[in-house]
Order: sequence, then structure tokens, then C-alpha cells
Amino acid sequence: MKTTLSVIKADIGSLAGHHVVHPDTIAAANKILAEAKRNNVISDYYITYVGDDLQLIMTHSRGELDTKVHETAWNAFKEAAKVAKDLGLYAAGQDLLSDSFSGNLRGMGPGIAEMEFEERPAEPVVIFMADKTEPGAYNLPLYKIFADPFNTAGLVIDPTMHEGYKFEVLDVYEGESIILNTPEESYDLLALIGTPSRYIVRRVYRKADNLQASVVSVERLNLIAGKYVGKDDPVMVVRAQHGLPALGEILEAFTVPYLVPGWMRGSHYGPLMPVSQKDARATRFDGPPRLVGLGFNIKNGKLVGPTDLFDDPAFDEVRRTAVIIADYIRKHGPFMPHRLEPQEMEYTTLPLVIEKLKNRFKKETDMYKTKPSVYSHESSHE
Repeated sequence: MKTTLSVIKADIGSLAGHHVVHPDTIAAANKILAEAKRNNVISDYYITYVGDDLQLIMTHSRGELDTKVHETAWNAFKEAAKVAKDLGLYAAGQDLLSDSFSGNLRGMGPGIAEMEFEERPAEPVVIFMADKTEPGAYNLPLYKIFADPFNTAGLVIDPTMHEGYKFEVLDVYEGESIILNTPEESYDLLALIGTPSRYIVRRVYRKADNLQASVVSVERLNLIAGKYVGKDDPVMVVRAQHGLPALGEILEAFTVPYLVPGWMRGSHYGPLMPVSQKDARATRFDGPPRLVGLGFNIKNGKLVGPTDLFDDPAFDEVRRTAVIIADYIRKHGPFMPHRLEPQEMEYTTLPLVIEKLKNRFKKETDMYKTKPSVYSHESSHE
């Protein structure tokens, strides 16, 4: 029998602003998941948080996009959101974009990363959970984990990895996907995923036997809702060892605090800072963007663990570098490259400010023949 690992997250309200999940909301979700376990809907579960996002980690044997599992998660989020409203928490129910459940959670707001697989004798997995950023934030680390021999020694010296990996990339603007093979199509892959706001690595497979190695939640809330309702705060599952990258090779990809979009009001680039669970709270400028990594083993559908992988002095220097980067880029204030590019800002409240100024502009010259597609004073919103 195959095991399915489902990691589903949502911002259902948080304490003191976009800061941290309240323990009472976790308790409300726990009641729902405990009942689902008693009723054999799920085999096991673990509930945690990163910043203002409630994270549900569940195992079961029902496959991906299962109605009962997704309804369980939806009910857990709804109950947690009720508690958040009763407590007067900020942005209660923010990521729940629908009033009623409709079969599965696709397009309803929560982020979903699911993977069905046959358990190996030992099945180590790493679950990454980020706050104040979007799914494309994992593009660069995934490339390093599965395609960069300077990061992952196994690509060179492990015969089971030597053939490389296949990357499934989703174009979130067109709703199309493509599969590219590494190493032979590495340059084509980089041509796409170097634009992480549009092209997102969704899944990775071992090329030799098509074994799935990773999955990412690819929900873009602004594209679903048509406006800014919060950052996507993606989750990612990576299987480790036994012909896949070792745990240390996976973690090595996060030893540089890469710049990622999100941070304050979802409108700024900032360093992705790997932190322990206890430090998974948004603070400075509602960030910096945080990343938590939890390690589990899965045996007969049961979760063993977790271990808090970034709660380690080996990552102290990475965090210090992230603070230095944050200091530097914050000095740009409202200017690019700290502020996101215009196309990404279209889904924030900035266009309302631009719209207010539209009629005060006066025609000066016909010198500029090509008009931009965003922030046009003829307004693309009309």
C-alpha cells in the first residue's frame, strides 16, 4: 500500500499583526485532525506554524487530492479561523477564499504539497515551510539540490543519482507545465526558473526510474483572488537518502540567504532566513522572510519525529548574513530593487495610488512610442 504525505497550510489569523499563530487556533485544528485519525481518514498528523501560517502535516493512504483529507484540512482551518475571530486576531480567515468546501482545496486559498509514494525501508523526508514569500522562492534551492554538483556531491559520485533529475515547471500565468531533464537541459531550465514569479518548479523526479523526489505548493493567492490577500507562504517536501540527495546536501542549498519576493505587504525583496521553530515569527518589517525545516521519518504511514533542522549553530552565519542583507536593502526604502517590479505590484494596493494621480498628468511629447503594460495613465484597469 502506498503512503500519501499531505502538507497543507493557511493563514487563518495571527497574534499582534502578521506575527505568529496563536496556540488556541492550533488546539482547534488539533481537535479536527484527532477526530479524523480516530475515524481512519488520516493515519497520522503533526501541527505546527511558521509566522502567521498554520501548517497541517498529515499521512494517509487515500492518494493526492482526496476529498475526505482535504475536507478535514478545510474544517480544521475553519474551526481555527472561528477561534481567531473570537480572539480578535489579525486577518482571521485570510487565506480561506471560499465560504464552502467543494471537493478539494485547489483554488480555495490554502497551499497544498502532496506526494504519494511506496515507502522505502527507511523513508526520511524534509518539510520546508516559508513565511512572507512565494513558491518561486524554492526554485534556486531546488536547482542546487538536484542539479548542482557543487552543492550535491551525489550527482557526481552516486551511480543512482548520476543520470540526473527531471524538473516539472509550471507557468502560473498560462496554466501550462513542461518537464526538463538535467543535466542536458540545465540551461533551458534556468532560462525559465530564473523568473520565479512566473515559472515555478512544482515537482522533481529521479530520471533513472521516475521516482518522485520533491513537491512544492504552487498556489499564487493574488492570481487566484485577483488582488493581494497575503503572500503565498509556500511549503515543500523533499525525500532524502537512498539514491536521493543526502539530508546534508538538501540543507546545504540554504546556506545562502537568497533574495526572495514578499516581506512587508508582499511588496519587497528580502533575504530568506533559515530559522528554528522557536524563531519562526515575523518581526522586522514583517520578516525577514523565514524558512523552517522539519525532518521526519515515515514508517507504515506513521510520522517519526520531527527534528528541527535549522536549530543548529552551523546556520548562525547564514542568519547573520541575512540580517546584513536586510540592513542594506532596507536602506532603499520605497525604491527598486527593494520594492518589487511593477508587474508584481499590480496585485497590491499601489495601483489605487497611481489611479488617483492619473488625471493630473499632462501630455508632453510623442517621443515614447511604447507604453508599459502596467501603471499606464490610460490605466489597464479601465
